[in-house]
Amino acid sequence: MKIVVHGQQAFGKAVLERLLEQKENVVAVCTAPDKEGRPLDPLKELAQEHNIPVHQPASWKTPEALELMQSFDADICMMAYVLLFVPQPVLDAPKLGSFQYHPSVLPMHRGPSSINWPIAMGSTETGLTIFWPDEGLDEGPVLMQKHCDIGPDESLGDVYFNKLFPMGVDAMLESLQLVKDGTAPRIKQNLDEGSYESWFGKEQAKIDWSKSADDIYNTIRAANPQPSAWCQHGDATLKIFDSEKLASCPGEAQGPGSVTEIAADSFVVASGDGGAIRIKRVRADAGKVGAAEYAAASGLAVGDKLV
Repeated sequence: MKIVVHGQQAFGKAVLERLLEQKENVVAVCTAPDKEGRPLDPLKELAQEHNIPVHQPASWKTPEALELMQSFDADICMMAYVLLFVPQPVLDAPKLGSFQYHPSVLPMHRGPSSINWPIAMGSTETGLTIFWPDEGLDEGPVLMQKHCDIGPDESLGDVYFNKLFPMGVDAMLESLQLVKDGTAPRIKQNLDEGSYESWFGKEQAKIDWSKSADDIYNTIRAANPQPSAWCQHGDATLKIFDSEKLASCPGEAQGPGSVTEIAADSFVVASGDGGAIRIKRVRADAGKVGAAEYAAASGLAVGDKLV
């Protein structure tokens, strides 16, 4: 079976590594164009090491891009972490079509920030979907789904790298086997039972200290490591990473956002419901540092307010 791998970064590389281990016939790799000043994409590096042709169209919406996909004479295209829009004729060019990885249980959390949102919403479960993409956004028929829990203290990085990444690589290879066997399903999504959320970006990652400790903590977890939760300390933007939720606030709070304690390894900020967040690691102008180190360097004191 002739296979095209379309993807990028570590996930695409991991899928290609498994295909090579299984001695699959990968006839081409497609990835995003190189960015000046950025390291070479690891998927591209691996493909070049194995003399697999690499193609990097800036857009898949052109006649030339369609001709490129048709030229591979592929049986299947495996889409591993694809960010560019791919039109239907290109998806349909391989004899058996194209299937794609998405890190949520579709039709829930369609869209570009599908790992962040369930954490931010306080969900205790998420998962992944391998699906047959169409021109709708994450709306194509489902081939396979897997579920995993979201631990109460797990961050975006924990959920992705420890769960959705390795599960996803396995699911891509399992899906390929179903395609080979002729048993890969195409289960229509019920979009009425799902949800779509756009980017979980800087605006969504801003901390509102008037909210409950649960809501604030979920925002911090959902944005760790990217795009990073943040607030203002005076004129400085303070990005917050490692933290802990406290049911009650130590010290005397002077309203939401007030600093109530500075300890040897952290500082505590009051939330709007009588709880608090113990902050352990932050990033400011000097880079990512321990919270106590930041407090000492910036002059942060008990009674100061973060907004």
